[in-house]
Amino acid sequence: MADISGPALERARSKLLSVVPNPPRIETVICDVTDESSVAAAVASLDSWGGLDVIFNNAGIMHADDADAVNTPERIWDLTMAINVKGVWYGSKHAVLSLRKHGKKNGSIINVASVVALVGSATPQLAYTASKGAVLAMTRELAIVHAREGFRFNALCPAPLNTPLLQDWLGDDAAKRHRREIHFPTGRFGEAIEQAHAVVFLASDESSFVNGTDFVVDGGMTKAYVTPEGPPTAPPANFSR
Repeated sequence: MADISGPALERARSKLLSVVPNPPRIETVICDVTDESSVAAAVASLDSWGGLDVIFNNAGIMHADDADAVNTPERIWDLTMAINVKGVWYGSKHAVLSLRKHGKKNGSIINVASVVALVGSATPQLAYTASKGAVLAMTRELAIVHAREGFRFNALCPAPLNTPLLQDWLGDDAAKRHRREIHFPTGRFGEAIEQAHAVVFLASDESSFVNGTDFVVDGGMTKAYVTPEGPPTAPPANFSR
């Protein structure tokens, strides 16, 4: 496991041990995904395991100051792109180099995009949305370029999840919360474990013919017709796209 935060890694390690009390081996490494040498070192740390087989490029931010075309500060744009796009590129690059170094003929690279790479966001978050669109396009190209080597690239597209980060960001802003909840046919945010199951599938041999996909796990959100009251059971008779 890799993260820029040591305390976060310790919390993740403790959580893992609570679920799998006696795992064969766990290692953690501090990694700044905006620094290529840091990413390279994190991947190289797997050499003692026989090299990398799967990488889950999950680091990302959506900054509170991210706004629209006029009000997004340049520093927020640059920071978001550095983490969300460049970080995914570095992870993908060094995954490929590790797979080649160890003579592997198959590998799975899973990059986290978002449903906002497919549909517009309900509230302004321009840098984040643009960054996730870039991840989607980059993943598709890498999937084609490296397919003959046996290296699969897929983009996970989650809907907003019920995580502490999201709940802290929404806070007690009822209007902001409603603008997001209203889009879910299920009437709820997704849970992190529901994304984790999708990642396990993409990492496994069961998905051996899944490559270049926009793997959407959103409870039907991107397929829903939405009214101000939320998604109806069916569009009205006079509705047309």
